[in-house]
Amino acid sequence: MSSTVDNGGAARRDLVCVTGGSGFIGSWLVRLLLDRGYTVHATVKNLDDEGETKHLQGLAGADTRLRLFQLDLLDPDSVRLAIDGARGVFHLASPVTLQTEDPEKELLEPAVKGTLNVLRAAKDCGAGRVVLMSSQGSMLPNPDWPADKVIDEDCWADAELLKKLQACADLSSALQLWYGVSKTLAEKAAWDFAAEEGLQMVVINPGMVLGPMLSPSVNASLQLLLQLLAGERLDLTDVYIGCVDVRNVAHSMIVLYENPSAQGRHLCLESIERFVDFTNNIADLHPEYRVQRILEDKPDWVVRAKDPSKKLIDLGVRFTPFDKTISDTVGYLRSKGLI
Repeated sequence: MSSTVDNGGAARRDLVCVTGGSGFIGSWLVRLLLDRGYTVHATVKNLDDEGETKHLQGLAGADTRLRLFQLDLLDPDSVRLAIDGARGVFHLASPVTLQTEDPEKELLEPAVKGTLNVLRAAKDCGAGRVVLMSSQGSMLPNPDWPADKVIDEDCWADAELLKKLQACADLSSALQLWYGVSKTLAEKAAWDFAAEEGLQMVVINPGMVLGPMLSPSVNASLQLLLQLLAGERLDLTDVYIGCVDVRNVAHSMIVLYENPSAQGRHLCLESIERFVDFTNNIADLHPEYRVQRILEDKPDWVVRAKDPSKKLIDLGVRFTPFDKTISDTVGYLRSKGLI
């Protein structure tokens, strides 16, 4: 494979694999990797679906340095085919849905078993480093976390509590809670595997991810924003602690890959806030929409904080201000005729 030169002038030969490359974050990650001169194996669910492939094939550099693979997370052979030859793996592929009839089968099984299949293939194929996409959903709620302490990378969600909360939650909240269970179990399984197998792995834990999309279909987090803008009242107080720009998440993953000194988990948020802050700030920024304000300031266990992602900031990541992220997201939704 011939070397290429990135914007900084450094020659790069790395072939990397991005699972979930057609998704909201994955598309931005593939774009940034191509911009930096990497050769990329990106996975999609269906190679015959232009909604998954066309936007990737149109990226600069894709004609010579991007190859797409059809991936079934529960099929080790398809996983291995995509990862074979890669020096690094970015594992993003995991179900994110607001509609499911069987959460155990549609969320938990592919999240946990799929993650282990990816890590096994990375280990067997000789990949030097894995960057795992987890979530703030694997960090909360944690009833044992000190009430006056800012959430950080030492905080783990209580999966059994999440399951209990589902019983009294509305539909959207219950599915967010199932998602938290899936991310918690998958990340814990990944850390166990990495420790047992000696696999070099680092994890990123973003909050609610917003921003303009490269992929054509609206993802779960943008769907929630659309619901808020349409005047629906949502209650995500049990699972929300902040949001982050999709471009910051993609950039952070590359930073974690390129810095071997980066270890462990990495909270990825512009700030820590409560759902009341998120909702009411959007109402202030866009009074032309029917955002339902929240009057009660809860939950008390979320301690507000600016610049909570200190590990990423120390690695050089600079986070887009909330107002800019919301402005760009709303502008994207308008441009697509969705609002």
